Amino acid sequence: MQIGMNRLLSRRHWLGTASCAALLTACGFELRRIPELQFSTIAFTGFAPRSLMLEELKVNFKGSKTTTAVESIAQAQVVFEALQDTRERVASASTSAGLVRTFQLRVRLKYLVRTPSGLILQPPAELFLARDMSYNESQALAKEQEEAQLYRVMQSDIVSQVMRRLATVKLPAA
Repeated sequence: MQIGMNRLLSRRHWLGTASCAALLTACGFELRRIPELQFSTIAFTGFAPRSLMLEELKVNFKGSKTTTAVESIAQAQVVFEALQDTRERVASASTSAGLVRTFQLRVRLKYLVRTPSGLILQPPAELFLARDMSYNESQALAKEQEEAQLYRVMQSDIVSQVMRRLATVKLPAA
C-alpha cells in the first residue's frame, strides 16, 4: 500500500512539474539574455583605471554574439563615454549619541554614446541607484560584506539598464 501511494505521489509531482514547464514555455517565458545590438564594435572611455563598472560592462560584451569591446576608439563603431562613475556612502540616520545607524549607498553613472567622429547617438544620460543599509558597530565586518554585496547588485542593475539602452542605438546611414 505504501509503495503504491509513493508511486502515485511521484507521478503527481512529475505531472505537476511537467505542466508548469509547459505553461511557462507556452506563455513565452524566456531567460533574460544580452540584447542584440545594431553595431559590431564598441570602445569605452572616461572610466577610472580600475573601474568595477567598466569591468562588468566588458564582461557583458564577452557574452554578446553581435558586438565586441575594443580598446581603441579608432577601431570602434560606437564610443561609450563615461562622464561620471561614482559610488557614495552617506550617513542618513544617527542616534542621539552621534552613532551612525543607517547609511545610504549610492551608485551613479552619467554617460553618453557617440561615434568616434563625435556624432552623438544618445545624449548624456544618468543612471542612479540608492539603497539604505542599517549599521551596527558590533557587526562591522558583516556590514562591510553586506555593503560590498549591495554595491555589486546595484552595479549589475545599472549595467543591465545600459545594455538595454544600447540596444536602441542606431548607427547613421553611411
